[in-house]
Amino acid sequence: MNVIKRKTLIEYGLKFGDAKSQLDTWYHEADKASWNGPQDIKDRYSSASFLPKNIVIFNIKGNRYRLVVKVEYQSQIVFITWFGTHADYDKQKF
Repeated sequence: MNVIKRKTLIEYGLKFGDAKSQLDTWYHEADKASWNGPQDIKDRYSSASFLPKNIVIFNIKGNRYRLVVKVEYQSQIVFITWFGTHADYDKQKF
C-alpha cells in the first residue's frame, strides 16, 4: 500500500510520544501490505473497524488512540485522515 502523509504520522508520533512506536510499526506494515478488501485488513488487525466510504479505524496502544484512514483498495493507497485519543475520537464525525 502507498501510505499518503507519512509526515503526518511522524507529527502524531511527536505529539503523542507513547504511541510513536506503534504508529511506526503500523506504517511499516501497511506500507508493505497489499489490501484488496476489508477482510485483508481484518485478517491482520482483528480489532479494526470499518465505516462507509472505505474508512478504517485502527486501535493504537491498546485502544488508547485511534488512527483513522481511508483506503482505496483498487489503487492501493491509504490516506491518513485523523489520529487522536479514544475520547477525542468519540467527538468526531466521520
